[in-house]
Amino acid sequence: MTAIKHALQRDIFTPNDERLLGIVNVCKAGKKKKNCFLCATVTTERPVQVKVVKVKKSDKGDFYKRQQTWELRDLTVVDAKDASKENPEFDLHFEKVYKWLASSTAEKNSFISCIWKLNQRYLRKKLEFVNVSSQLLEESVPSGESQSVAGGDEDALEEYQELSAREEQDIESMMEMCEFAVSNAEAFAEKLFKELQVLDGANIQSIMASEKQVNILMQLLDEALAEVDTIEGKLSSYEEMLQSVKDQMDQISQSNRLIQISNTNNGKLLDEIQFLVNYMDLSKGHIRALQEGDLTSPRGIEACISASEALLQCMNVALRPGHEQLAAVNQQQKLFAELRDTFARRLTNHLNNVFVHQFNHFSYFKMTIPQYYRSSCLSLPGHDQSSTLSQNTTELTLPKHSPLHRDLLRYAKLMEWLKNTHREKYEGLSRTYVDYMNRLYEREIKDFFEVAKIKMAGTSKEAKGKFATLPRKESALKQETESLHGSSGKLTGSTSSLNKLTVQGSNSRRSQSSSLLDMGNMSASDLDVADRTKFDKIFEQVLSELEPLCLAEQDFISKFFKLQQHQTVFPPLAQPETEEVDGSVPSRMPPQADHRHSVSSEKDLVRLMMNKIFQSIEPELNSLIALGDKIDSFHSLYMLVKMSHHVWTAENVDPASFLSTTLGNVLVTVKRNFDKCISGQIKQMEEVKISKKSKVGILPFVTRFEEFAELAETIFRNAERRGDLDKAYVKLIRAVFMNVEKVASESQKTPRDVVMMENFHHIFSTLSRLKISCLDAERREAKHKYTDHLQSYVINSLGQPLEKLNHFFEGVEARVAQGVREEEVSYQLAFNKQELRKVIKEYPGKEVKKGLDNLYKKVDKHLCEEESLLQVVWHSMQDEFIRQYKHFEGLIGRCYPGSGITMEFTIQDMLEYFSSIAQSH
Repeated sequence: MTAIKHALQRDIFTPNDERLLGIVNVCKAGKKKKNCFLCATVTTERPVQVKVVKVKKSDKGDFYKRQQTWELRDLTVVDAKDASKENPEFDLHFEKVYKWLASSTAEKNSFISCIWKLNQRYLRKKLEFVNVSSQLLEESVPSGESQSVAGGDEDALEEYQELSAREEQDIESMMEMCEFAVSNAEAFAEKLFKELQVLDGANIQSIMASEKQVNILMQLLDEALAEVDTIEGKLSSYEEMLQSVKDQMDQISQSNRLIQISNTNNGKLLDEIQFLVNYMDLSKGHIRALQEGDLTSPRGIEACISASEALLQCMNVALRPGHEQLAAVNQQQKLFAELRDTFARRLTNHLNNVFVHQFNHFSYFKMTIPQYYRSSCLSLPGHDQSSTLSQNTTELTLPKHSPLHRDLLRYAKLMEWLKNTHREKYEGLSRTYVDYMNRLYEREIKDFFEVAKIKMAGTSKEAKGKFATLPRKESALKQETESLHGSSGKLTGSTSSLNKLTVQGSNSRRSQSSSLLDMGNMSASDLDVADRTKFDKIFEQVLSELEPLCLAEQDFISKFFKLQQHQTVFPPLAQPETEEVDGSVPSRMPPQADHRHSVSSEKDLVRLMMNKIFQSIEPELNSLIALGDKIDSFHSLYMLVKMSHHVWTAENVDPASFLSTTLGNVLVTVKRNFDKCISGQIKQMEEVKISKKSKVGILPFVTRFEEFAELAETIFRNAERRGDLDKAYVKLIRAVFMNVEKVASESQKTPRDVVMMENFHHIFSTLSRLKISCLDAERREAKHKYTDHLQSYVINSLGQPLEKLNHFFEGVEARVAQGVREEEVSYQLAFNKQELRKVIKEYPGKEVKKGLDNLYKKVDKHLCEEESLLQVVWHSMQDEFIRQYKHFEGLIGRCYPGSGITMEFTIQDMLEYFSSIAQSH
């Protein structure tokens, strides 16, 4: 074990400036025995660190390596397992329990003793030794002796020390003096022994000679002991004095600690009092403002706002535990509640009065325009009422409520306070505002739309009288809408010749007396482009007035009622009383369905308030749209473009706003009217009847399609709903194609090819001129049909002037087709040369010219003047006639070679015939 200890010190601990003081050969208990060494070490540098190191011998060689290290200060328990019996097992408790089995009990006890001594000298911590013999730990040794023992133990632990450099040099010099020290160790040892005996004898003699000095030394030691006893007595008295001082200092420290606790408690109490005073004290000025503050002047409103904010801050302060049990706190809270209720009641009453005053103000000063005009007209004797209306209804505007909004916005912060403190009164004010504004806007919007309808329908007395008494209830409005829709069959049939209108016709129409209920029977010839432009401007003006009105009111509601900040859930103040039926006019909900619903967000609440305030906008717009559609079904094109643009603009601002939702619903109605207009056009095409006695010419629905396309291209230029128009174009053009073919097949006076040729030529010209991209395929198809029927008509017509000649050569071609050789055809009895000369003589130049002249007259009777296709057809007939002439000459040359038979006229003669006939007519 000594050699192992020396090797471990040299190889492992010396390089790390450590000294090995204790070692034990161990293995882990209960496992396969793998021997290792537990070493107790101290560092050579200060402060001294005591460690327990686990060292293991390498499997590949005779060297050792450090495997694990623990600080001795981390050791809590040393368990020897059994103090009475020899047991090599022991446990060391560091961060966990390590169980060891020593190679012998003696080594275990020696290592435990070393651990105890190192703890006593360097650490003096409370280390628990369990099942360890008291003799081994030397617990009975006094403190002074314990220190000496510990010192002696340390000397014992340090029995092995390395040689210093000087000692090594002395040993080497001594061995050099004896040359046989290495070769003969026994002789060298014998020599050293003899020299040691000589030195011992000299030391004994020296000691015996110094006996006197020893006696003197002993005397001095006795005196020193007596002096030590004296000093110990003084130290004992000093210790008693210090103990008394210590007791006094303990009493002073206890008093100081009590004083400090008292000061701390007083400081905390002062903090609590200051907290309550700072956060739960309302100034007299604020109390006076809440109880008596002026809510009409700007300064008074500012004072009330400041006081309400201070009150809200006091009421919302977060009280600390125990504050609720203080009487002063309860008294202040009761005062705050009374002030809150008082001010909420004052504010609610004042704002109710403001709402009533503003409503009465607008009601008194904003006379409805129709009433004003009627009263002004009736007050002037002999004055024409219709002329008065036409002169005074030039401005189509809605009253602006910005002064009302500006006055009320001064109370916005107070409304926010009311919302946060008194929800019931806040909701009551909201309902009151919605109710008053609903009545105000309903009357203003009603008057506004009545003026719009008067301007839209004209200035006749009858029209004005009808509009002044239009029913306003939703049930009557629904019936009116249904009656308007029910007469769409007559309406759509009134657009046959829209472009033939004149201003004179419009003026004569205005002078007539007709009621609105008879407008479904008005023909399109009574309308002109100026009327449509006027309608477009009126409709745009209506939308342009409604849009800023709704946006301004919605912005005011959001700011005044503070509804744009965050998500909330509470019962709505204005339950929507209307529900949409089939996307059209809203109808009242039944009373049993009038109950509160929770609103998911404040935007929904704003939309509900707007729905109730402006619940008359949608039915009025639907009524106006129905009137415009009843006057002229083509108005739906204008309305679709304008409404689509306004819906697109509103959705870009806020897709879920009241304006975008309402205009979107109305847009559905406009789109239905537009689809109905297209369906009516198609129905007219299907029901068209042609005269059996006159030529057909250009069909009416072809002309109407041209007029529709020209109008639509003007209206839908750069429009958002171009796709709807393109779909309508496709439906209409397909119906036009189908019905042109149908009419052509039924025509008795005019040949089918002429009807097809003229109408498809007109369609092709229209589509080429308007350049409608979605109808490119139909344009090519129209051109193809026009070309085919032109060729068919020319071929069929040219067979009549040379009928016998045509039949003769058809027979010749039939014989050739049956297998007869061309040069043998002249031997056929029916087709010999004499028969050919006989047929040719029947068609001299004069007869041919006479036949062509008759043909020209007949073609002229077939064709209409609108398309100017006579010269085109005549030129095509000329080309076809020349082609047939050349074909006949070719057959004569091949079938009758060398006969010298020729036609009675030449190609040049034919050209002169065609030219002279065309010029003569």
